Amino acid sequence: MKVIAVLNQKGGSGKTTIATHLARGLQLQGHSVLLVDSDKQGSARDWRAVDEDNPLPVIGLDRPTLDKDLKSLSDKDFIVIDGSPQATDLAVSAIKASDFILIPVQPSPYDVWATSDLVDIVKQRIEMTDGNLKAAFVVSRAINNTNIGKEVASVLLDYGLPVLDTKIMQRVSYPNSAAAGKTVFDIETVNNSAVLEMTALVNEIKIILEL
Repeated sequence: MKVIAVLNQKGGSGKTTIATHLARGLQLQGHSVLLVDSDKQGSARDWRAVDEDNPLPVIGLDRPTLDKDLKSLSDKDFIVIDGSPQATDLAVSAIKASDFILIPVQPSPYDVWATSDLVDIVKQRIEMTDGNLKAAFVVSRAINNTNIGKEVASVLLDYGLPVLDTKIMQRVSYPNSAAAGKTVFDIETVNNSAVLEMTALVNEIKIILEL
């Protein structure tokens, strides 16, 4: 079992969008997947409730015992955690439970600055696990035909964590699919730009995890 946590202290980073798509993308590749909503706002649970035929299982675990609670769910290939905002006990517990931490960051200096506390906690955990914990940034909600995504990626490297090659763009298909309780994988064609970038994200993370 591999545990992937999607974490960011700042709202609006696209965290839940990425977590739901990452989980669904892994499921469509034949893996057994559970999406864990650890945000007290319950956005992933609300998303799942919209469509009763949604094939992705979602449970809520919004207690700081998350790392211990997940040990009873070891029958899955992947657990994807939609993390809580802020560097709270919940976020720390999610970091302890994880094999990989994905930090989505919008191309904005405010969002870059807001990641510093989370990065510190993640890097401490990496040291404690002798590098067994992997972590990376992904530029999220980038705007087409602008250079700011590239600029933010180079700034993020100063934090000492890698930045994924995949970028998640700002597209209307993401909120449109969410409103239906689905992902772009379920409503768009295989050659759709959103489907291609989310597939690239899934595959890039699997390569980092050596899967």
